[in-house]
Amino acid sequence: MKRFLITGGAGFIGSNFVRHLYDRYPSYHICVLDSLTYAGSVENFPNEGDFSSDTPGMPKSGRFEFWYGDVQNGSLVDSLVERADVVVHFAAQSHVTRSIYDNYNFFLTDVLGTQVVANAVLRHRKRVERFIHISTSEVYGTAETPQMDERHPLMPMSPYASAKAGADRLVYSYWSTYDLPAVIVRPFNQFGPRQHLEKMIPRFITSCLLDEQLKVHGDGSALRDWTYVQDTCDFLDLLVHCDLMKVVGQAINVGTGRSLSILEIARMVVRAMGKSEDMIIHVGERPGQVFRHTADASKAERLLGWKPATSFQGGLEQTIAWYRANPKWWSRQLWLRDILIETATGKKELH
Repeated sequence: MKRFLITGGAGFIGSNFVRHLYDRYPSYHICVLDSLTYAGSVENFPNEGDFSSDTPGMPKSGRFEFWYGDVQNGSLVDSLVERADVVVHFAAQSHVTRSIYDNYNFFLTDVLGTQVVANAVLRHRKRVERFIHISTSEVYGTAETPQMDERHPLMPMSPYASAKAGADRLVYSYWSTYDLPAVIVRPFNQFGPRQHLEKMIPRFITSCLLDEQLKVHGDGSALRDWTYVQDTCDFLDLLVHCDLMKVVGQAINVGTGRSLSILEIARMVVRAMGKSEDMIIHVGERPGQVFRHTADASKAERLLGWKPATSFQGGLEQTIAWYRANPKWWSRQLWLRDILIETATGKKELH
């Protein structure tokens, strides 16, 4: 029985990976640590109807347990890492726009929280087989090359991106200094079920479901590389089971190699949902905007044989179907879709 500690396992990618492990590996024990900020929920866990949030830390089965707590809590993190064979560190504040007005918490969680987890892994390195740190493609900033490989300069363009860049390099330094069994994963943009409405694709989908306008930043020409979240879970599955010597100390991109503009995605969503493109409106450009992101994911294919299996259109159809079927899950998040920010010129806008 492998024992996993998954920090941030109540969030979007984390909870999808928890479900992936839970369904695919009946002999594995999965422990989730999450502080249940606005973006995390116990409803994201496997067999959610059997889970009682009144008893945090108590297993609902012999192979799953949840601990309510913060990754900055050193004693709690240490006690959980001590029992783990594999640590997968998702826990982070993760929204670019929100980081513009609330940057302090981003650095606390993303940098100092990562240091706490890395220190715990260091103390228990005789037990911990591997430490997977989930970074982000945002650390690169705007692409300087047609496709961005792992050697692309790190030029973060928002407080969120800079906090993640700090955590990314901190984990690398622990591998270099202490020979920690660490691997850094840099996912490009993700989408799929259970993603918070502050993110673009679920915000567009739910706007269509509510017959509301779809707000596009600037002229909508910013390009992003989108990966369906199940493909990312498949990549992480390969990563936690491969020969460690293949990947230790590496940073590895997860992406498709294809980019779509924000405006193009808005149009694809309204067409797929039988709505009019007249619903699409343009608002001010987001500060710290990254204007082009396209992954070179050839390292993931070379090291692990991984390639994304889901087309954007296919993933979008599955995502739309999930949000159509689960209004109870997302309706409680509606008030969090719009964020008031102040631009560099002092103008206040809802984004």
